[in-house]
Amino acid sequence: MPVITLTSDFGLVDYRVSSIKGSILSQKRDAIIVDISHEIEAYNLLQTAYIVRNAYKYFPAGSIHIISVDSFYSKHVKSVLYKADGHYFISADNGVLDLIFFDIKPEAIYEITLNNRFDDQVCSTTNDIFVPSAVHLLNGGVPEVIGRKFKHPKQMSFPRAVHSESEKMIIGEVMYIDNYGNVVSNISKKFFEKIRLNHSNFLIRFRNLALSSVYNRHTDFVKDWSEEREYHGKGVAVFNESELLELSIYKSSKANGAKTLFGLKVGEKVYVEFFD
Repeated sequence: MPVITLTSDFGLVDYRVSSIKGSILSQKRDAIIVDISHEIEAYNLLQTAYIVRNAYKYFPAGSIHIISVDSFYSKHVKSVLYKADGHYFISADNGVLDLIFFDIKPEAIYEITLNNRFDDQVCSTTNDIFVPSAVHLLNGGVPEVIGRKFKHPKQMSFPRAVHSESEKMIIGEVMYIDNYGNVVSNISKKFFEKIRLNHSNFLIRFRNLALSSVYNRHTDFVKDWSEEREYHGKGVAVFNESELLELSIYKSSKANGAKTLFGLKVGEKVYVEFFD
C-alpha cells in the first residue's frame, strides 16, 4: 500500500510537522504517514537530495513523497510534481528534484495548479498545496487533475567528481556529513573502479591526511575481531550503501567522527591519486 512520506527543514520543536500530519489525516483518516527527516539544515537542498534519494526506494511503489525544504509560500515560486521511478515527489520548484534525479529521467513532470490561487493571501505551501495534492494521488487520482505538464522546472547542478588524466587523480568533494560524523564524497565506486583499472596503487588524500585502502563495509576494516577495540578511533575509507566514497572514524560518534577529527566540511576537496 502506498504511503505519504514527509521530509522538511522544519525541525521538531515547532508546530509545523504536526500541522502537516493533521492536514493529511483530516482529508484521509487512514493515511499512512512516515517521516524521512525533519532535521534538514535550513534550505539545504543538496543534503535533502542525498537523504531522499537514498530513502525513497525502500517505500512501496506509488508512494508520495512531500519535500518541504525551502518551501515557504511565494506567488513567484511554482509547486511541482515529479513522477519518477514508480513514485511521486512533490516540492517547490527550487531544483531539489533535479538534484535527486540527476541520473534518472522522470516519467512526467507537472506544475501543480491545485489551490495555486492564493496570490498574496496567507498560505502554507505544504498544507494548502502539497497535502491535498498528495491525498489526491493516494486516493488513486491522476496527476493531470491537479496539474499540467511542465517542461522547464528549475535545474541545479549536482557536483560531479572529475578525473585529471595528466595528474593521475580523481578530484571530488565532500557532499554530505551524516549523524555519525562520517564524511561522504561525490566519488562513486563505479567511477573509482573505472580509473583504477589502469593503475596498481592509489592514495586517498584530504587535508594533510591520507588513506591507502578502501573497504566495502566498515566491518571489513577489522582484521582480528578478538582485538576489535584496537580499531576504534582509526580512520577508514569505505564505499557506503550509496556506493560513494566515505571517510570515517571506526566506531565514532558525531562528537568525535570524521567531520571533527579530519576537520572536513561540505565542499572541501577529496583526492584519489593513482600510481603505476
